[in-house]
Amino acid sequence: MIFLEKPYVSNFFKETITANSYPIVNTETAREFGFGDYPYLMDQEDVVEAFKSGAEPVLYTTSENAIGWIAENLAFTGLPQKIDLFKDKVKFRQMIKELFPDFYFKGLSRDKLAEFSLDGVPLPFIIKPSIGFFSMGVYKVSDPGEWGKILASIDQDMESQKGLYPEEVLDTSQFILEQCIEGQEFAVDAYFNAAGEPVVLNILEHVFSSAEDVSDRIYMTSRDIIKENLEDFMIFLKDLGRVSGVRNFPVHVELRKDGAGNIIPIEANPMRFGGWCTTGDIGFLAHGFNPYEYYFQQKKPDWEKIISSSPGDLFSIIVLDNSTGLTGDQIADFDYKRVLAGFENPLDLRKIDYNEYPVFGFVFARTKKENFSELDKILRSNLREFVTPKG
Repeated sequence: MIFLEKPYVSNFFKETITANSYPIVNTETAREFGFGDYPYLMDQEDVVEAFKSGAEPVLYTTSENAIGWIAENLAFTGLPQKIDLFKDKVKFRQMIKELFPDFYFKGLSRDKLAEFSLDGVPLPFIIKPSIGFFSMGVYKVSDPGEWGKILASIDQDMESQKGLYPEEVLDTSQFILEQCIEGQEFAVDAYFNAAGEPVVLNILEHVFSSAEDVSDRIYMTSRDIIKENLEDFMIFLKDLGRVSGVRNFPVHVELRKDGAGNIIPIEANPMRFGGWCTTGDIGFLAHGFNPYEYYFQQKKPDWEKIISSSPGDLFSIIVLDNSTGLTGDQIADFDYKRVLAGFENPLDLRKIDYNEYPVFGFVFARTKKENFSELDKILRSNLREFVTPKG
């Protein structure tokens, strides 16, 4: 059972749905995405009845925009409460506190930030919305003297993002301060099956341009990234499943792993894999199996076989976020052809209306390890070179 929600549904996911005749919840958004005549649309009342019957349908959402409907209509299942434990970063920290008892975090309302004293807060620390998305409003604070400037930047960011997402996805009334987590950052697509056991469907390294960078520009997966991290991440996911008690539950987990192998999660996004149909789709391109089908069919990847047969190339998602310093209405054109020319093997380009969302699009690319410089170049670009300003 699938909720199709804005902002985006990929052609690959649409093809997966039709090829398998997966049921879709009949919503206005599903019809807008071209499923108005789809024979397996489920009326919303029938969805509720299916859960009331005790059938425990396997549910997936393309976006957390669906959380509001789930909270309103499926409260009797306990699912909204489980979702909230993952989506709300303060509640998530509280849930896993027994796993990381020494980790510092504090939740604060937005109107309390200005008067909050940083005395006793470990530096550096991260501040971000307790319910957030896409690195919006995320800042690293290394010096108390930066606090006032960062608060002003947060206010500016929140004003510019107003109305883009529902409160279930981005709620700027509450923030979390938490100690800075050191090490390499990764994103893991996984699900907890009907028995509550975790199944890893993809592991991606989140690459940054510097220690101060908190953007979402590049996520990449490969044979070696999977091989080097699968066992350690499985151990953490088993602990996460134990403290949360979730079942038939897809997650997109972001975490860091330091040089000693210690793992600390950053956040865990519920009921989906990577947003905008990104990490699920790149999983198929990189590893040769369909992660969505594996979730619905409760299958486990044969990682040993996949790793042994992989060529070892890097498969990347490049997020063309608007870091130009210009708003969408100040931009006359964005040169997508020039962006693609910078990659040896671009696999897909997804153009996004940059007047509606603060992102130009997404590029999926395959890169030989020795050509990592092409990824490094786009990682360090503010994308201004691809923009034609108005006037």
